[in-house]
Amino acid sequence: MGLFSFIKNAGAKVFGIGKTTEEEAAEARAKAEAAELKAEEAAARKLEETISDLQLQVEDLNVFIDDDMARVTGKAYDQSTKEKVVLVVGNTAGIATVDDQMTVEHTEPEAQFHTVERGDTLSKIAKQYYGNAMKYPVIFEANKPMLTDPDKIYPGQVLRIPHMD
Repeated sequence: MGLFSFIKNAGAKVFGIGKTTEEEAAEARAKAEAAELKAEEAAARKLEETISDLQLQVEDLNVFIDDDMARVTGKAYDQSTKEKVVLVVGNTAGIATVDDQMTVEHTEPEAQFHTVERGDTLSKIAKQYYGNAMKYPVIFEANKPMLTDPDKIYPGQVLRIPHMD
């Protein structure tokens, strides 16, 4: 007899007690996936709470998060409310895409959306969309209550630009 070599972590533990490395890895992955799912569910509930706190009227609101995508369902009071809900969810860190599946009780023209770039101001955006920088309060009001100050916008933020007759 002599010296025998084995792969240290390949087999079952002595007397069948314990798990193989593969079993332990599979359990660790399952545990991590469950924790991620729990975190996504908590984030979705927090978004629903935020939307409610902002007094955006949506019946049967549900937010579902899967990785970096959010799906929103429910019945919004009007188009403006629907768009604001999409912006609240989409302007959340970690969310790259919003699947809007909401319906609207009172229809109105859809707004345009603008992604804020470095150097943008509400006046500059108003000039771009309306031809008049002094129309910036229209954009500010259209993005309340998410915006609390016309000077507090940031690059990457998406804003509603309402239709002007």
